[in-house]
Amino acid sequence: MSEMNYNHLRYFWEVARDGNLTRTAARLNLSQSALSVQIRKLEDRLGQPVFERRNRQLHLTEAGRITLDYAETIFGAGQELIATLRQTGHAQQVLRVGALATLSRNFQIEFLRPLLGQPQIELVLRSGTSIELLQGLEALSLDVVLTNVAPSADALTSFIVHPVAQQPVSVIGTPARIEAADSLAALLSANPIIVPTLESPVRAGFDALCARLSIRPVLAAEVDDMAMMRLLAREDIGLAVLPPIVVKNELESGLLQEAAHSVGLTEHFHAVTAKRRFPNPLLAQLFDRAL
Repeated sequence: MSEMNYNHLRYFWEVARDGNLTRTAARLNLSQSALSVQIRKLEDRLGQPVFERRNRQLHLTEAGRITLDYAETIFGAGQELIATLRQTGHAQQVLRVGALATLSRNFQIEFLRPLLGQPQIELVLRSGTSIELLQGLEALSLDVVLTNVAPSADALTSFIVHPVAQQPVSVIGTPARIEAADSLAALLSANPIIVPTLESPVRAGFDALCARLSIRPVLAAEVDDMAMMRLLAREDIGLAVLPPIVVKNELESGLLQEAAHSVGLTEHFHAVTAKRRFPNPLLAQLFDRAL
């Protein structure tokens, strides 16, 4: 049996990490045709296709995902070897994190805190829509996706949803608004409300709460971005229904205040990974702290 040609494997690894043949060819100063030849030679050796084209984009096949896992282990070990022999310590470790564009930045920082500032760790942070980020997980260009909306699971998906945090949801606003009412119903009836959009589980819970209290709140804004909800609350256009972690700094400074009345709602945060034979070892540090 002929041995593996690691040059072919290396070219595949570069393309799989970029997710784009044209971009990889330009970065490696190769023609697209020459790079394609290297990939085909690897496929001939493996007896399996490693990429398939869908909508003019490259997607890893099941064999491609397995091959990428092994390639990351092989070339990662090579980097460790070079670092050891040069006595420069451990090789740089990289964690690629995707986050829903509307997700609380404060939550993201808290989740990543165990890795922040470590000299041998590089964080690659990307934001996007849920569809874009989950596609990145499937293509193995992301190691983890942070979201407050867990993806649907079925027999065909390869996602693993890790619950990493939950935050109580509160009614938050300027002290003048918060202190002017002596009950939750009075508070919600007397002020315009900033709420998440209908797609949010928190919105569904808030609407149910209002039905139980027999009130019809006046909506100042429906927002899908926690950062925007924070800014609107600071502008005092109304009361915001959101987790306190989103406005942590404003609460500490006294600019905003949390109502004493509980709304009985919770925001759940998840870290989503893809099933991989060799998951990024840095994830263990984050999940251990989150549990």
